[in-house]
Amino acid sequence: MANQSEITQRVVESILCQRLVPGERLGEQELADLFGVSRTLIREALVQLQTRGFVEVRSRRGWYVVEPSLEQAKDAFAARRIVEAGILSNPEETGHEGPPLQSVVRSLRKHLAREEESIRGTDMALRTFLLADFHVCLAEAMGHNTLCNILRDLTAHTSLVAALFQSDHDARKSCAEHAQIVDALEAGDLTLARRLMLTHIGGVEAALKSTAQSPARNRLSAALNTTAAPVRPRTAIAPTPSETDSTQNSQN
Repeated sequence: MANQSEITQRVVESILCQRLVPGERLGEQELADLFGVSRTLIREALVQLQTRGFVEVRSRRGWYVVEPSLEQAKDAFAARRIVEAGILSNPEETGHEGPPLQSVVRSLRKHLAREEESIRGTDMALRTFLLADFHVCLAEAMGHNTLCNILRDLTAHTSLVAALFQSDHDARKSCAEHAQIVDALEAGDLTLARRLMLTHIGGVEAALKSTAQSPARNRLSAALNTTAAPVRPRTAIAPTPSETDSTQNSQN
């Protein structure tokens, strides 16, 4: 039986990996059945998530994952820049003496290996989670444990926007930029690592804003592009595992 903290953590992690997307309904009874708890506990968890800006209650309709505006996304990215620049500041600037950089690098190299493996695979949720979690892992590896939860929430907020616009190319580019940041840390150059991080965050934000602000007709055209893989005819027979793998590979 899950407790309130575990329920909220699962919801945030599901947002990070984009299994829960903006506008998705969160039924109290369905969640209660899923976690094996009372609706009262679910409601308390949802209220906590509401205060953290992840869900909203709509009159007579229930709970939903929030659909952030571009202005809210801009605020989240601005907050991330402040937090992540601080994490990568020189110890003499912050008074925080974290673990040796080589220890940080070893931890992040392991994470990067998982990122790269996920990009080669077909599990989009895992790939999305790992790309977002890199930033939380960096904070943790640098010894900023207090900032981990703050950064996890900020990253989840930006993931809600990215859920609509992330592409395979964006994922590969993000992974490559993460690797450049780790390379700078390995060289002992925190100033370069901080500059690369700010460039990375700014690039992600700019790409999302560019897509979100493109004309609706262009977005619809891209979504229904007739040159993309054809939609399979609907049949009463479920696809075989090999067919499912083929479909997933074409999407990734």
